[in-house]
Amino acid sequence: MPLSDHEQRMLEQMERALYAEDPKLASTLRGSGFASGVRRRFGLAAIGFLIGVGLLLVGVVFKIEPVSVLGFIQMLLSVTYVVAWRDKPKTPDTVEGAIGPNPTKSKKKSKRNNASFMDGMEERWRRRSDDNGM
Repeated sequence: MPLSDHEQRMLEQMERALYAEDPKLASTLRGSGFASGVRRRFGLAAIGFLIGVGLLLVGVVFKIEPVSVLGFIQMLLSVTYVVAWRDKPKTPDTVEGAIGPNPTKSKKKSKRNNASFMDGMEERWRRRSDDNGM
C-alpha cells in the first residue's frame, strides 16, 4: 500500500531532520558505504581471479612453468582478498579492545554479565520445566 501525500511529506521531513542531526548515522543507515565497498572488493577479486586463470592457462599451453605458478598465486591471492577481509574501523577508539585490553574496564563487569546470562538461562529452564509439568 503506497503512502499518502501527508505520510510521504512526514517521512521526507524526518529524513531531512536525521541527515541534519547526524549525517554519519544517516549514511550508515543508508548503507551505501558498506555495500559499495563489498561490491568493489568482490569486483577486484573477480578480475584478479580471471587474470590468474588466464596466466595459468597461458603457462600450461605454452609450457612456461613460472607463468603457471604466477597465475595460481594470483588466483589464491584474489580469493584470500575476499575471504580474509574484515570491516576494520578507521579509528581504534571506536571499537573496544582494538588496541588491546582496556585497563579501565574491570573483569568483574564481564563476570557479572556472564553470571546474569547464566541466571537468566537457568530461570528460563525452570519455567520451561514448570510449564511442561515436570
